Amino acid sequence: MTTTTPVRRPLEGMLVLDLGQIYNGPYCGLLLGFMGARVLKIEGPEGDIVRRRKRSVEPYPLVYGSGTGFGLSGPYRDLPAMDLTIQAMSGIMNATGFPDRPPVKAGPAVCDFLGGVHLFAGILGALVQRERTGQGQFVEVAMLDAAIIALASALGVFMDGDKSVPARTGNRHPALAMAPYNVYETRDGHIAIFTASDRHWESITKVLGREDLLTHPDYATTPGRAAKVEQIDAMVTAWTRERTKNEVMATLTDAHVPCAPVRTAAEVVADPHLNARGVWKEIEHPRRGKTKVPISPIRLHGADPAVARPAPLLGQDTDRVLADVLGLGKDELAALHASGVIEPAKT
Repeated sequence: MTTTTPVRRPLEGMLVLDLGQIYNGPYCGLLLGFMGARVLKIEGPEGDIVRRRKRSVEPYPLVYGSGTGFGLSGPYRDLPAMDLTIQAMSGIMNATGFPDRPPVKAGPAVCDFLGGVHLFAGILGALVQRERTGQGQFVEVAMLDAAIIALASALGVFMDGDKSVPARTGNRHPALAMAPYNVYETRDGHIAIFTASDRHWESITKVLGREDLLTHPDYATTPGRAAKVEQIDAMVTAWTRERTKNEVMATLTDAHVPCAPVRTAAEVVADPHLNARGVWKEIEHPRRGKTKVPISPIRLHGADPAVARPAPLLGQDTDRVLADVLGLGKDELAALHASGVIEPAKT
């Protein structure tokens, strides 16, 4: 019987200091950890603000990563930033919601994670550059800069000078450029459906029993169908509301029409596809007990998709890190505890 030795992850042997908070910097640190780096998360005595409701320095020459809300230059550089404020400033909030209602923030912390992913990519690029040139690099990512990239459709409408499209289009296409493209009511929830091509349109008309529209000149082109969005949405809703979201998905998938049920958090955790791919790893957490956490979305085939341990409690690893990294002995650590320099781990 032969055994396969797991492939080394690309950042094994590297040390990262993570001084970030909330999701932006720490998610970058988490991704670096998934790539094999040893990530030391540095926190104040009160801990990361997330605890109240990893580690980015490499061996010489150094690679530094800076993730901030507005960047290190420009008139906004000193403004405090959170995901909510970046959503507002970037235009994401103005583009989210319905035309006749006020702007709405996106549910997930999209700007935090966009900033974190871009910082991660920048640090990897700097590490490759260091391997090639022997020179370190300073990597800077502003959440605002990263966030506006996601606004491509809305910005495109503005750049084209099209004033007919409202700032917010609900669940319809951001430029109102195609139909059907919406979230539709079902017997037990909602389902997202869109047709990106004439082939999709032909398929859905057959499902709806409206093949007559295939020869109707008003529905012959994508712009023509976009102009008939109200009529098309009414037809699709009349069909979907008589069925469950899984029934709709099965029928439209057989017809090769892109669609997906709107899932709750509980449904996502129980999703058979995610579980078949091993996305969730069950761990024993010192506070939560048995719980599930996701593995890295970046899969390095041949390497272990490791979630080695639960996130440590505040201060749990302080002694071990000081001993491993700085070489402090038991007596030195005891003296630091006695003088209050090292606070007890928070349980």
